[in-house]
Order: sequence, then C-alpha cells, then structure tokens
Amino acid sequence: MSQVKTVSGRGVPVVGNDIDTDRIIPARYLRCVTFEGLGDKAFADDRTQATGQHPFDRTEYQGANILVVNGNFGCGSSREHAPQALAKWGIQVIVGESFAEIFFGNCLAMGVPCVTAEPDTIKMLQGILQENLQAPITVDLEAMQVHCGDIQAPVSMGEGPRKMLTTGTWDSCGQLVAQVDQIRATAAKLPYLEWAAAMG
Repeated sequence: MSQVKTVSGRGVPVVGNDIDTDRIIPARYLRCVTFEGLGDKAFADDRTQATGQHPFDRTEYQGANILVVNGNFGCGSSREHAPQALAKWGIQVIVGESFAEIFFGNCLAMGVPCVTAEPDTIKMLQGILQENLQAPITVDLEAMQVHCGDIQAPVSMGEGPRKMLTTGTWDSCGQLVAQVDQIRATAAKLPYLEWAAAMG
C-alpha cells in the first residue's frame, strides 16, 4: 500500500472558480474502455478555446505534478474520469480553495490529495507559479504545509482522509491484497459459501 506523505515538484496554476468535471474532461471522452490516454484530453475544450496558451499546453509547465486551483473545483457531474485525466497528465496533488465533495472522494480513492488553503494563499501561489514557471513547490501532509518560493502556508484536509493517505489505507485494492490470508480464513468459516459450493 502506497503512503502519501510529502509530494514535491513543480506547480501548474489553473485560475477560475467553479471549474466543473465537464471542463476537466469533456463528455465525449467518457466512452473510453480504460483511462489510458485521458491525460492528453485534460481541459481539452479549455485548451482549444483559450485566448492565450492554456497552462496545460505551455512547455514550461510540462512535468508539473501539483495543480493549484480556486474555489469549488471539480463541481458538476461525478465522473471519475476527471481526476483520472489529471492524474494521467501527471498531477499528484491538488491545492485549492475548495473542492466538490464527489470529486474530492474520487481523488482520494486514487491517492491524489486535495488540500485547501485560504484564498489569499492560493492567489499568492498562483502568482508565483505564473511569474516563475519552474518554481519548486512541496505539499507536506504530515505538517499540513505548502512551500513555494518564499511562501510557507498552512493547508487543510479532514483528519480521516489525511490519515488514509499518510498510512496508505486509501488503497482499497491494496488492502485486500495485503489481507488475503485473513480474507481466505474468514471465507472458510462462512457456512453459506459451503452451501453455494455444494449447490454448484
């Protein structure tokens, strides 16, 4: 099981409130059989319609792994393709003012932390990342801090999700694999499984 405690790298700012899941990954890309290749389609329409170059298209932001956003990010439909597209693009952590609840849950199920910070902090972070496109940034889930340039500021996340990430228990499949012997032992004690085998 993979623990998520500290993530460092480079940041990419996407400015704007109420960026919904249809903007993160347009509906026409939901027909895919797997999530592979969705990274290239993240913000597809925004990138096409942008008056300037969208951050996800800028050479300087390629390889960035920490997304900095504003309020109510990931609102709209509950499609899990949205966090999958961001993760396939390379995003490992999202720092924002606030997140839609289902989007937050979908990210947590993938081990992608969504931490919140005060609007002034987000504005400063986005400003640094717009001025210095290679600025290093770190999100520390143990200290609950974000570091970027000269800024060191607190971030927030519920204690339950934070513990799930830092202990690795966010990974439900990993937990099942790790506990396979206990699962088999419990299954062997269930009388209805023997009955089902006899009936089969």
